[in-house]
Amino acid sequence: MGSRVDEAGRVREFLARHRLPGLVDVHTHFMPERVLRKVWAYFDAVGPMTGVAWPITYREEEDRRVELLREFGVTAFTAMLYPHKAGMAQWLNGWAVEFAGRTPGCLHTATFFPEAGAEAYVRRALEDGARVFKAHVQVGGYDPNDPLLDPVWGLLAEAGVPVVTHCGSGPAPGKHTGPEPMGRVLARHPRLPLIVAHMGMPEYTDFLDLAERYPEVRLDTTMAFTDFSEAQAPFPVRELGRLRDLGHRVLLGSDFPNIPYPYVHQLEAIERLGLGDAWVRAVCHDNGRDLFRL
Repeated sequence: MGSRVDEAGRVREFLARHRLPGLVDVHTHFMPERVLRKVWAYFDAVGPMTGVAWPITYREEEDRRVELLREFGVTAFTAMLYPHKAGMAQWLNGWAVEFAGRTPGCLHTATFFPEAGAEAYVRRALEDGARVFKAHVQVGGYDPNDPLLDPVWGLLAEAGVPVVTHCGSGPAPGKHTGPEPMGRVLARHPRLPLIVAHMGMPEYTDFLDLAERYPEVRLDTTMAFTDFSEAQAPFPVRELGRLRDLGHRVLLGSDFPNIPYPYVHQLEAIERLGLGDAWVRAVCHDNGRDLFRL
């Protein structure tokens, strides 16, 4: 996986090899500091929980984390934030408005939870200019088919605003993870611009099926194909052809800063799939540029 020595230089070399003007990363995490510290504490404990150590590579202050993304040539990124209980989402959305306003390059991100008032505050977030939403079915522990969320999915489908959703069962299955719950949501809202986080790891094949069935379903690369994930949940080689064919709906995601390896390793893991320069350019830049009209 390499080290962080001259990492920005290695990223520039990657950009040059593929004639890329920069990177569009749809899966980066920025959130209020006290919330982020709790997230880091969770990852510090994930080793005892799963048997796999998960060191945070970029345990830096907020300003430095933004600066690092710029050094890596990331021209647009998100602030993936998410509640784990009722009463958090509206507060997080308020923070996200302020963060996006003071952080050039950040795509204004918002979130939600199945609770009374969710439709109203999601509508408000859209009015405030939210360009992407985050839904974390695993951490939230909720059924995406909860009746309280049906109007939310409908609003996002109508507005054409993407929602990055952690709905796969990695790194550990939850009560409502896997393809079936989100499949039922899509059956009711087939125009929902859903971005499946982590390629749906480990249910890669099932989420590729959903992407083939619904033209507004996309997948992000977050942690997929890396040495870390290949050791736990390898992407099936037999699906590389479908992955190539769906290249126009695959988006770069990294999980920065909460990754146990250098940022450049995600890029090199995408590159070593051997799906060609045009595919790499589409995934790392053009698809995100087009989706968000950058």
